[in-house]
Amino acid sequence: MARERTYRSEGIILRRSDFGEADRLLTIFTRDFGKLRAIAKGTRKPQSRKTGHVELFMRTNFFFARGRELDIVTQAEMIASYEALRRDLVRTTYASYAVELLDRFVVDRDRHLNLYNLLAAALEWFSTAPDVRLAARYYELRLLSYAGYQPELFRCLGSGEPIKEEDQFFSAELGGLLSAGYAGRDPRARPVSAAAVKVMRYLQTRPWEEVHRLRLRPALQRELETLLFHYLAYHLERNLKSVEFLIRLRREARLFAPADEEE
Repeated sequence: MARERTYRSEGIILRRSDFGEADRLLTIFTRDFGKLRAIAKGTRKPQSRKTGHVELFMRTNFFFARGRELDIVTQAEMIASYEALRRDLVRTTYASYAVELLDRFVVDRDRHLNLYNLLAAALEWFSTAPDVRLAARYYELRLLSYAGYQPELFRCLGSGEPIKEEDQFFSAELGGLLSAGYAGRDPRARPVSAAAVKVMRYLQTRPWEEVHRLRLRPALQRELETLLFHYLAYHLERNLKSVEFLIRLRREARLFAPADEEE
């Protein structure tokens, strides 16, 4: 049976680049068809009716026409612009990180409704949350769960016994926690504090409506960030460009902060 020549779906713009003289090539994570690439014709022209609806991170209703190699965006109507992401460099960088991370975990044309809803929610968190680092940790753990890489935080991967409320070790290779007596199972396992374990468990099992009330000490924020960046890099087999930019941005911000100010 021949496929329909036109179709529609809600989608979030992950990447865009110039294409030809007046067009843009969009990478869109759609609600109904997964990640795809499509040409938005004429959108670099100021008078184009689609121009204001195909910016980065926007959630948009799209109409597509199937092409020989790339599909064509025939109509676009913005649903949510997440305007704050375009006004604040830090929030923009976190949104870029969320998008890049998802892009690495999904393949083309693989529909994943949980991940789509997660990304849409995360863009709202990064637009409005007072603590964007906490939102990033919550997003990372949810994404890992949906992608099939949820870390084991409740039982020791060496003994199978419940984890006690004390400092442990985290193995990226094995995918979770090792109690002190089993740390030798992975010589590269990293120490992790009981406080960090407690917070990760909370993030892994509670809704954002409860999580966003947490207030974490800077040292604990750094520990969680370092641990999850390490775990993600292990599975992706690379570091993300947005992570490197985020760390550089934070380092430069500290150079101009008052001497007594923490992060």
